Amino acid sequence: MATSAKGKKRITFSIQETPGNSVSVAGDFNAWNANQKPLRDKSGNGMFTGIAMLTKGRHAYKFVINDVWTVDPTCDDWEHDGYGSLNSVINVE
Repeated sequence: MATSAKGKKRITFSIQETPGNSVSVAGDFNAWNANQKPLRDKSGNGMFTGIAMLTKGRHAYKFVINDVWTVDPTCDDWEHDGYGSLNSVINVE
């Protein structure tokens, strides 16, 4: 993880999905805006990736795939979202 001058770290989010899907990441770091961080499938093989600059600490997030909010299937840390579902959690050091 690279660190910027502002004390944020460059975090890569990625998820394997069907090529052609619409995929983004939303979390407490972007006010849960599903349109702010679209992920790209640059190779056309369904591996969607994107970069976010995050501050140190614990951050909750979800992937938004074709307008369906889903937890990160590769994440081992979750928390309740207060709406009967879960959020994935990343700890940035």
